[in-house]
Amino acid sequence: MLMTVVLFVIGLLLIMFGGDRFVDAAVEISRKLGIPQLVVGATIVSLGTTLPEILVSTTAALQGSSDIAAGNAFGSIICNTALIAAVGQLVRPTKNAEARTFRWRIVYFVLFALFLMADAAVKGRFGRVTGITLLLGFVVYALISIRSAEEEEQEEGIKPDGGFVRPLVTLVVCAALLFEGANLLVDNGILLAQALHVPERVIAVTFIALGTSLPELVTAINALIKGYEDVSLGNIIGANLLNLLLVIGIPAAIRGIPVTPQVASVDIPLGIGVMLLLAVPILVKKRGYRWQGALLLVIYGAYCVIQL
Repeated sequence: MLMTVVLFVIGLLLIMFGGDRFVDAAVEISRKLGIPQLVVGATIVSLGTTLPEILVSTTAALQGSSDIAAGNAFGSIICNTALIAAVGQLVRPTKNAEARTFRWRIVYFVLFALFLMADAAVKGRFGRVTGITLLLGFVVYALISIRSAEEEEQEEGIKPDGGFVRPLVTLVVCAALLFEGANLLVDNGILLAQALHVPERVIAVTFIALGTSLPELVTAINALIKGYEDVSLGNIIGANLLNLLLVIGIPAAIRGIPVTPQVASVDIPLGIGVMLLLAVPILVKKRGYRWQGALLLVIYGAYCVIQL
């Protein structure tokens, strides 16, 4: 038990250190390449911080733990939005947000989430066709993001500023630290949770989802502290999209994922709801509010209590 706690703490420390340097490297890359921070947050940063979810869900699916595979993805979406983004809005509400930059990402998320909700309700599983569809959706998302970055670079007059090899290496190293830290945290967190005889799905949507979302949490907090609000917001939105397209898409394409009725009736609708609660005021008013953060935290707390 003592070794489990020690490894848990080591994982947390790796995530904290990796998250701090990850943000700095991502912002430096955006400056070097002349890419807006929001685009970097929604692509490079979110892909790096979503790696733990991708590994956990794919491994779980291959091992036959379908409840963990699906629960981790949707639990992470809820955690990212109702906990991490909520903390961000409480600490430093979004101001002067460029709604056009992430409007299409919100629409993209909702459309794919509705698709998965219908698929789960009708078939009770995410099959290989669904997985391939999600992976194709990721390819389209990546292409649109690149195109969006090029357009904003031209409109905002952002100029590239030299080489980016060094910050790119730093980014990769920090992503590896986040990856390993999350593994240590999740593996040992599961051992602690199993001692309490908690069901697999509950572990997935609470302990595992929280553990694999810690990179997003640490990255978002560090981005806010350093004044990079666009990186924080872009990271959350991008990570949620990748949870749908890759965290579900990869294991579903490999062997399919059976899903419980709770996923279609509770987890996916709640994921859509909290995303809209976060996004709509920002889309309409181009800013966020502390009341959003408070309400999202209440929702997340109630969700966790009900699950446990």
